[in-house]
Amino acid sequence: MANQLIVSLSPHVHGGDSVQRNMYGVVVALIPALLCSFYFFGIGAVLVTAVSVVSCLFIEWAVNRYLLKNPVLTIADGSAVVTGLLLAFNLPSNIPLWMVVVGALFAIGVVKMTFGGLGCNLFNPALAARAFMLISFPVEMTTWPVAGHSFAVYADAQTGATPLAVMKDAIKTGDTSMLDKLPSAFDMLVGSTGGCMGEVCALALLLGLVYMLVRRIITWHIPVSIIATVFVVTGVMHQLNPVFASPVLEVLSGGLMLGAVFMATDYVTSPMTPKGQLIYGVAIGLLTVVIRTFGAYPEGMSFAILIMNAFTPVINSYCKPKRFGSVEGSAK
Repeated sequence: MANQLIVSLSPHVHGGDSVQRNMYGVVVALIPALLCSFYFFGIGAVLVTAVSVVSCLFIEWAVNRYLLKNPVLTIADGSAVVTGLLLAFNLPSNIPLWMVVVGALFAIGVVKMTFGGLGCNLFNPALAARAFMLISFPVEMTTWPVAGHSFAVYADAQTGATPLAVMKDAIKTGDTSMLDKLPSAFDMLVGSTGGCMGEVCALALLLGLVYMLVRRIITWHIPVSIIATVFVVTGVMHQLNPVFASPVLEVLSGGLMLGAVFMATDYVTSPMTPKGQLIYGVAIGLLTVVIRTFGAYPEGMSFAILIMNAFTPVINSYCKPKRFGSVEGSAK
């Protein structure tokens, strides 16, 4: 009896991964872009970020405590912090703070907790909140402070057109000379443009991508397939008609880099297998180009990701992982 074999429930081998470790890994990856947003937009970025993160944490705690009666403190897993940061990254730095609270309430209270909390939500909470706020507060959500001109101010920050708005006007009018107003690729790379807080500095977002790839928090399939698809499609369009901006500017503008690196790679709302992730990424890239080109709104990344979030269960059912112990191509 001393040598009795006791087999416990799976998993039998632990890889050291956890939700908390990965979520706070994403927070670390967001730090370069967060610091850039503070540098370019100043006090407005600090206030919007603080209100967004605190609101998301409080709303998740309150829903768990008073509505779901859940004794487990889920705010410690870091997912609410990530949602708060990403929501702030998708907002202008001069938006009224009470609107930020409304966005946090929709992201956590409606999109996440209504469906059962982390792991059960159908759509990315931060992106769904951004879409909700675009519909509810269209003026405030499309008034963009100019980077570097609003460091010491908040509500009265100097505003201007974003690169995507300039590209959209060029497509509408057919006037290629309007593209001369676009900032250089270098300015877009380092963040000297207007837009949402977290999307203006592509270099900072790429640093976050490298960190998450090295830490194996995400894989390359989704971000690379999105960026490559947009680059190839817009490159062909640019060659056929110069009224379309160059593929480099298309990739660096708007929320494409932010969405490809941090939003589309959300564990819960993206496919599980590499094949599924590639299909998902290519579809997001194509939808982004279509919405940017033919839609009424200059940006298409957010809507493309939300649309593909809805198709993730279909992709998962089609691209199932190989079952352990099965032999591919064996006789049935």
